[in-house]
Amino acid sequence: MEKEHLYWVDVMRLTAIFLVVCCHCCDPFNCSAEARTNIDYQWWGSFYGSFLRPCVPLFAMMTGLLILPIRGLSTREFYRKRLFRVLFPFLIWSVLYNLFPWIVGLCGGTEKFVTTFFPYSGYNTTPSLEFSAMMQQIAMIPFHFSVYAVHMWYIYMLIGLYLFMPILSCWMERSDKKDMRLFLLFWGVTLFFPYVYEFIGKYFWGTCSWNSFSMLYYFAGFNGYLILGHYLKNYNKSGWVKTLLWAIPLFGIGYAITLTGFRSMTSNPKSTEEMIELFWTYCSPNVVMLTIACFIILQKVKVNSERAKHFLNNVARYGLGIYMCHYFFVGVGFSFVHWMGVPLGLQIPVAAVLVMSFAWLLTAGIFKILPQQAKWIMG
Repeated sequence: MEKEHLYWVDVMRLTAIFLVVCCHCCDPFNCSAEARTNIDYQWWGSFYGSFLRPCVPLFAMMTGLLILPIRGLSTREFYRKRLFRVLFPFLIWSVLYNLFPWIVGLCGGTEKFVTTFFPYSGYNTTPSLEFSAMMQQIAMIPFHFSVYAVHMWYIYMLIGLYLFMPILSCWMERSDKKDMRLFLLFWGVTLFFPYVYEFIGKYFWGTCSWNSFSMLYYFAGFNGYLILGHYLKNYNKSGWVKTLLWAIPLFGIGYAITLTGFRSMTSNPKSTEEMIELFWTYCSPNVVMLTIACFIILQKVKVNSERAKHFLNNVARYGLGIYMCHYFFVGVGFSFVHWMGVPLGLQIPVAAVLVMSFAWLLTAGIFKILPQQAKWIMG
């Protein structure tokens, strides 16, 4: 029996992709040298950055609702199908990002040019244009991402989810609604861990100098989003009125906590990088509130137009490619809207539209020119 195509998931994918691009367009407002001294930059970076936190969790939830439980594939077949789809584009684009500073140096460019392209590369560091530095970064790709490819952290996490999903799938096939609620309850408790570790104590529920794994450690992390996506897809049957009655206060409270907490951390000169990121942590209760609100609203979207369906099919085809290449355009997009004199409060969304358009055109172009090889390059 052929599965029904869920166009609301395509709408969610488009939303999540744009939110990710928009999130990275906040980098010049949060990580650049000017951002550290410009109060207006700091405000708009906080305002938009806090609003955009559902971007990655929505991707994780879509992964769970579309794939779990796994049927018709052995574990090894699943790994071959899923891992290779992301592994080759990940390696190709990671190498390209890390080679860019060296290429800039060959062309007579400066470190300033590199930080214009990749704002995060100038955050507490000075980029190197030396070939040896680039080779060192490339050698580290199997273990860690670099400041030139910060968005690739997601691919490491996604590969980890793929590795675990066949195991999770076996449990889900034997579980019912109540079982999933129980798991999500335990996972919900773990969402408070970042705040416990920061404000109460480093050691909690069995953790100590020789043990990093707390009592509920095995319920923590992005696997909770996999199950949450599957759960809401199958068991959330609310109409528009009830959905809005839940979603509006959930988003409002979650956003208030996220923005207020982030601003309080960034205003403290003694805050470490971990403290600054604390209220933006994806696996935190406030971000989950934002994400659920977005999910249940997008779940109610109906798509009837054939033209819209065709457009959304392109989103599904090019989505991973857009993600892989878009970070090349972030700095350029910001510089362009700044040069055009776009009002400061609109620069982030306008830059995001430009960046996503450039990345979409590049991805579509590669699929057009190299139709057989494109999936290995773009995903």
